[in-house]
Amino acid sequence: MVTEITLTGIPTTRALGSFLFLIFLLAYLVTVLGNGLIIILIFVDYRLQSPMYFFLSNLSFSEILTTTCAVPKMLAGFLSERNNLSFVECFTQSYFYFLSGCAEFILFAVMSYDRYVAICSPLQYPVIMTSSLCIRLVILSWVGGFFLILPSTILKAELPYCGPSVIDHFFCDSAPLLHLACADILVVELLDFISSLVLLISSLSLTLVSYVYIISTILKIPSGQSQRKAFATCASHFTVVSMGYGISIFVYVRPSQKSSLHFNKILFIFSSVITPLLNPFIFSLRNETMKDALKDTLAKGHNFLKQLRSK
Repeated sequence: MVTEITLTGIPTTRALGSFLFLIFLLAYLVTVLGNGLIIILIFVDYRLQSPMYFFLSNLSFSEILTTTCAVPKMLAGFLSERNNLSFVECFTQSYFYFLSGCAEFILFAVMSYDRYVAICSPLQYPVIMTSSLCIRLVILSWVGGFFLILPSTILKAELPYCGPSVIDHFFCDSAPLLHLACADILVVELLDFISSLVLLISSLSLTLVSYVYIISTILKIPSGQSQRKAFATCASHFTVVSMGYGISIFVYVRPSQKSSLHFNKILFIFSSVITPLLNPFIFSLRNETMKDALKDTLAKGHNFLKQLRSK
C-alpha cells in the first residue's frame, strides 16, 4: 500500500531548476506580500471599512491560502531530485487547496451581490449590507466550501492505493491522485464532477445575473462620468472573476481528467501562481480609494521611521 507520494512536476536540469525556483519564489513572495498588504490596508484605513473591502480582504486571504498550499512544495521540487510527501500530507494539501478554491468562488458571487445592491439600490445599501450579514456571508463561503468537498475527500481517503506512487504534477491534485487507486474510481470521479459543476455553475449564474442588473442600471444613468465611475467599481472584480472561472471550468468541469493532466499543469500555474499574483495589482491599480489608502499608509510609515531615527 502507498504510504508516500512522489511529485514529478517538470523534469529539469540543476541549472534550470535553480532558475525556476528563483522565478516562482519571487512570484510567491510578491503574492503573499501583495495580498497581505491589501488585508492590512483594509483593516487599518477608515476609508476601506465597507462591505466591498471586507469581502476583498477575505478574497485576498483565500488567494494566500491557495498559493501557500501548492507553491512551497513546487519550489522544493525544483531543488531536489525526489519531491516526496506522506499520504496524509498529500491529502491535507489537496483538501485545503480545494477548500480555499471553493470559498473563493462563493466569495465571487457574494461580491457580485454586494455590487448589485450598491449600484441598483444605493439608498437601501446600508440597511441591506449590514456588518452581521457580511460576516454571515463570509462564514457561508468557507463552511459551504468545507462541506462541498468533504464527501469526495472521504471517499478518496477510503480507496486502496497500492501503487504506483508517482503523481505527474506540482501538487496532489484530485485527478492524478485518484488515478493511483487500484479500485473503481468512477463514482468518485462523478462526484467530483458534480461538485465542481454545482459550485461553478451556481456561483457563476448568481454572478452573471447580478452583472446583468448592474450593467442595465448603469446604462440608464444619464451622466457619462457617473457611468464610468460605476463601471470602475466593478471592473476589478469582473476581471478577477473572468480569469478564475475560465481556468477552473477548463480544468475541473469534465467527467474524466486523465487524458489532459499535462495541460492541467499549465493551467495550474495560471490559477495558483499568476492569478493570485495579479489580484493585488488589479484591485489596487484600478481603485482610487485603495491607491490613496496605500499612499497615506506608506507616508505614515515613512514619517514613523524618520521619528525613530531622530531619536
